[in-house]
Amino acid sequence: MELGLTGRTALVCASTSGLGRATATALAHDGATVVVSGRSDERARDVAAGLPGAVGIGADLVAPGGAEALFAATVDRVGTPDVLVLNGPGPAPGTARDVDADGIATAIATLVAPHRVLVELALPAMLEQGWGRVLSISSSSVEAPIPGLALSNLGRAALAGYLKTLAGEVAASGVTVNSLLPGRIATPRAEQIDTAVAERTRRSREEVERETRATIPAGRYGDPVEFGAAAAFLCSAPAAYITGTALRCDGGMVPTL
Repeated sequence: MELGLTGRTALVCASTSGLGRATATALAHDGATVVVSGRSDERARDVAAGLPGAVGIGADLVAPGGAEALFAATVDRVGTPDVLVLNGPGPAPGTARDVDADGIATAIATLVAPHRVLVELALPAMLEQGWGRVLSISSSSVEAPIPGLALSNLGRAALAGYLKTLAGEVAASGVTVNSLLPGRIATPRAEQIDTAVAERTRRSREEVERETRATIPAGRYGDPVEFGAAAAFLCSAPAAYITGTALRCDGGMVPTL
């Protein structure tokens, strides 16, 4: 399928590893000019060097002015992005009973505030040209909160609510806004979560992974390449009538329609 991404520019946040990198890779190979971003400028440039037509920009989205700096550098290097992929690391694992005011502030500062800034900066040009894609790399916790990830559940649900509202406001202007919800994909983040569960329950990580695989109808963790392909499609021209949607990429793990 021709995705219509040739000539488009894409800013992919936190794309030096994991799901962000998989998404940046898919977009680049489907013809988009991609900005790879991450806290380390050197790492971002190294990852971009392995992709066709990509550039790497270092930026800390959580730092004051970080989102603005990343957007300004993107415009300077490739122009205003047609595609904005929101992504970032989640807060530390913990239970709902552990949540305090500082934790809530951290969840919002990490998972909501910088993404809202980027949307605010990117949206005017998208609306003016009548074409744009905003995609959030989120989590299946938006639909089924994950035990032990209380702050991540909180922050991701807040961002999803904001984006769903935005989708309805801009749909008639040719701009789509969607979320892609991974289940267990084989990334460093999944390894971190499994390790935390193993430590909390005094089991081996291998045992935790076996039990998790048993809850996934597909019987395995997902491949990041599979996730990247789904992300690229949601950012594509043929996906123009898909908006305000949270699509799961989870091997059937979440037991709801």
